[in-house]
Amino acid sequence: MLEAVVWGLVQGITEFLPVSSSGHLRIIPDLFGLEPPDLSTSAVLHLGTLAAVVAYYRRDVAWILGGLRRDPAARRMAAMVVVATVPAGIVGLLFSSAVERFQESATGVGVALVATGGVLFLTRFVSRGSGRAEDLTTGNAVVIGLFQALALLPGISRAGMVITAGILRGLSPEESGRFGFIIAIPAILGAGLREFINLGSASSLSIELAIGTLMAGVCGYWAIKFLIDRLARRSLVPFAAYCVGIGLLTLIWL
Repeated sequence: MLEAVVWGLVQGITEFLPVSSSGHLRIIPDLFGLEPPDLSTSAVLHLGTLAAVVAYYRRDVAWILGGLRRDPAARRMAAMVVVATVPAGIVGLLFSSAVERFQESATGVGVALVATGGVLFLTRFVSRGSGRAEDLTTGNAVVIGLFQALALLPGISRAGMVITAGILRGLSPEESGRFGFIIAIPAILGAGLREFINLGSASSLSIELAIGTLMAGVCGYWAIKFLIDRLARRSLVPFAAYCVGIGLLTLIWL
């Protein structure tokens, strides 16, 4: 049960903070001698984080889905979500084998974590914009989507990439986080579905896994709230320093 709780905590916290959940899931077993989460655990934990982001942005989700037929602004927002999601979908389909090979390399993950820290540090030198997600252009949505596609590499933070891209394209930090988490919904859903498909009929739900999934959901919800509150007032530099530090630790120890 302890390991299921640990992986639930790790998944929930690191999925939404700009520190790379995939990177942590790769290096924590080696650093602490734990068994890595198997496919069934990973697939079910995604349900917890999916529930967290849907719950936090339930009003946005309801607005977008409910307004598809009658609200032009909701339709436009839905279109931008699709546009920003497509690049990662294409890259994932074309390069899934390469991504899996990359995940086997602790050195590669360490370098990717350091790179994530470098990108996050750049946001310190960008003027705070005031743009809203509803006003994104198609071109800006494509740029954000391309940044999200980079996060298919373990060690590259999806949240970090999309928030940075949004800030670079003129969104306020809070709106960058908001749009980034909204487009996380199809990304997490796709990742979970892929794992369930690969799992086939071998899936089973134990009480330990249910508790881990609950932990992922609760921790994920509060991680989103923490980051959005921080984006409104403070920089991402502490996360940048953390990513560089854990990346260097990975390169030295593993």
